[in-house]
Amino acid sequence: MATPPLLTATPSGDVLELHPGGSWTAANVTTLEALSDSVAAQLDRSKVVKVDMAGVRELDTLGAWLIEKMSRRATAAGHRTEVVGVADNYAGLIEEVRQVNRSNPAPLPAQNPVVAKVNEIGRSAVGATEDISVFLQMLGSLFLALVGVLRRPRSLRLTSFVYQLYRVGWQAIPIMALITFLIGAIIAQQGFFHFRKFGADSYVVDMVGILVLRELGVLIVAIMVAGRSGSAYTAELGSMKMREEIDALSTMGLDPVEVLILPRILALVCALPILSFIGSMAALYGGGLVAQFYGDMGPAIYIARLHDAVSVTSFKVGIIKAPFMALAIGIVACSEGLRVKGSAESLGKQTTTSVVKSIFLVIVLDGLFAVFFASIGM
Repeated sequence: MATPPLLTATPSGDVLELHPGGSWTAANVTTLEALSDSVAAQLDRSKVVKVDMAGVRELDTLGAWLIEKMSRRATAAGHRTEVVGVADNYAGLIEEVRQVNRSNPAPLPAQNPVVAKVNEIGRSAVGATEDISVFLQMLGSLFLALVGVLRRPRSLRLTSFVYQLYRVGWQAIPIMALITFLIGAIIAQQGFFHFRKFGADSYVVDMVGILVLRELGVLIVAIMVAGRSGSAYTAELGSMKMREEIDALSTMGLDPVEVLILPRILALVCALPILSFIGSMAALYGGGLVAQFYGDMGPAIYIARLHDAVSVTSFKVGIIKAPFMALAIGIVACSEGLRVKGSAESLGKQTTTSVVKSIFLVIVLDGLFAVFFASIGM
């Protein structure tokens, strides 16, 4: 029959004698922890701690560890500890517990900062290579799925395509129009504020028209789409990956790229040029309002000046960029969604990565197109 655990502390000068007794087993864990905590302050004060285990009737791993824990606390405070009176049948257990977590991990050698930097650059290069590989693989899979749809038009998920077009196109019009309207108004206001010093108010219209139609209209809309629709694509596909729905499609003999990804990217490619056009018109309208109320320029003069400053070429330069930016956003968003692992942390990480990479690619593409159009005289 088990006896209740006991722990008697007898201080004698700088020496503290501990007399555990009774049953030190896991069945009495609550009582044992309370007993060991009750002598913690005395362990810190005493220079010599002596543990006499002659009164212990039953002992298991938990009890042995609590006794070892008290002994280590005294040792950590710089005091000498001694365990005596251990029964022969418990000596092996006490010795085994005493060796637990005794070996300290070897300190890591200090790394040369130059080597560390080179190592970091190498890892970044490998990561960039992997990202490019994933991008090209998704582009190839998308091309094959598109060829299959062209050969068998009925295989296109028309309902899914129309629904995605509604989500990324129609539902995005209010926020896109609002943001580009404000951008156009801010550009015009700053232009009038600074150009007025040189008596060149009329050139503000040229700046707003060319900048919005060639660059900012499509760029701002593409960045907004990357944050709004690209993140949604990554989160949706990532959730499907976590719930193994994509694996289920493959098991049923369906191509996930054709079923899930192709309608989304096609909808994005169709919607972004339309949103860019609407955004550009909203930005020009915002610039016109500022010209009227801040620059004392009537609507007729603004429109006439805009007609003289802006050509169809400027409009074409902006619209031509839109499908390519949409393709880059869609591929990055879908590929990052398929790279999600089985945790919510992974989903959040890949969604953030998707938005960052998409915005980076959009800006890079805009720069490349600017150089290309300049080289061909557009």
